[in-house]
Formats: sequence, structure tokens, C-alpha cells
Amino acid sequence: MTDVVFPPLSKDTPDAEGVLATWFVSEGARVAADDLLAEVQVDKVSAEVPAPTAGVVHLLVEEEAVVRQGQPIARID
Repeated sequence: MTDVVFPPLSKDTPDAEGVLATWFVSEGARVAADDLLAEVQVDKVSAEVPAPTAGVVHLLVEEEAVVRQGQPIARID
């Protein structure tokens, strides 16, 4: 099982919180490595989160949830 974490977008405050703006996949979806999973935002910066590995996605966070950078947002197994 591989954790997918909220990426560090704010280097000045590594423990800053952001928002999981959009999921591009559904619970239980099968993904390939590098498929886009989500879009996240910190302040005015947004980024897309790719799958680090292939497998089945288990979402840990809902859309629009506030999440700390580095926190797991999904798991792939």
C-alpha cells in the first residue's frame, strides 16, 4: 500500500494547510502510475497530484477538505 500525500506547495511554512480542490478519480478506481488523481491548493498556488504507483485508489479526504501539507489524502494498493 502506498500513501499519496498532499504535496508541499509552501516552502516558507512546510506545515501549512491547503484545500483538496478536486478529485479526478473515484473511490476504488484503478489507476496507472502518473495518472492525475487530484488538484490541491495552498493560498493562490494550485498543483495536480499524480499517482506515485499503479493500483486501486482509496480516498482518505473529501473534496474541499482542509489538509496539512504532507498529510495522506489517498492510498493506492
